[in-house]
Amino acid sequence: MKSTLTVDEFTRLKAKIDEFFGDRVQALALVWRMPYSVEHCNGITAAVTLGFDGSFCKQSCATTRPSKYFGTGSIRPYRDFKMRLSMLLAASSVEGAKALIDRGVKSDGSLILKGVPTPNVHFVTTYDLHRNVRKYFYPPEGKVPGANVRVHLDETEAIKNKSRVLMYLTGSPNVDFLDTNEFLPGALADHLTSFGGVLDTPHGQMTVLSWIGAGATASYGTTSEPCAHWQKFPHPQALLLFYVNGATAIETYWKSVVWPQQGLFVGEPLAAPFSRALP
Repeated sequence: MKSTLTVDEFTRLKAKIDEFFGDRVQALALVWRMPYSVEHCNGITAAVTLGFDGSFCKQSCATTRPSKYFGTGSIRPYRDFKMRLSMLLAASSVEGAKALIDRGVKSDGSLILKGVPTPNVHFVTTYDLHRNVRKYFYPPEGKVPGANVRVHLDETEAIKNKSRVLMYLTGSPNVDFLDTNEFLPGALADHLTSFGGVLDTPHGQMTVLSWIGAGATASYGTTSEPCAHWQKFPHPQALLLFYVNGATAIETYWKSVVWPQQGLFVGEPLAAPFSRALP
């Protein structure tokens, strides 16, 4: 299968999606691993949600158009903004994809149960100055007010042997020791680097699939060189606060990225460990 679509191919796909789903569907799970981009610059999930934008493709470090959904309280993105959110249900194998779905289902409402041990959020600062632009937005260390969650601010190249990991954000082209950490069902994890959303071409950087393979339930990466714009990656405080207030993984990630056009949103979209909604 092709890793990227041309504009013409994508335009035909988008027209079929819009015609079939109309106004009634707010979000989509794209059940494939490739294609993951359009014209090697737009993430496929961003293009499906926002439409293709070729204005920055020759200069991928440029700013991209802002998301109207960022930071909002909207629960109907298509109704409110004509944005049909999308997330790629991708993994390295069929078995991995099934395990990903199982983690998402298992996560639902799991962290609001009485007596549940406290989950841990790890916001990591490495020695890579350019990839650590998000550290300025890390919340204070300690217990999150009003939530059974503890934030850890780690200064290290990679955390190791950590238990009950709910979130893991860092800035690095590659992250070691992933298999030593215990990711909870519903865990969100990503690394700020250039090509985390490029899923097939060797480029010397870890991709979102490594997070999914290690046990995360959703992740995010870019499909073309974003440069060190924090706006092109999930905002740590937004990611944490929307999630602990009951949003799904797809809502949480989409509400946390200011400029998502280059982004690839990957995972089980309906995972919601803090949701109080009845099944």
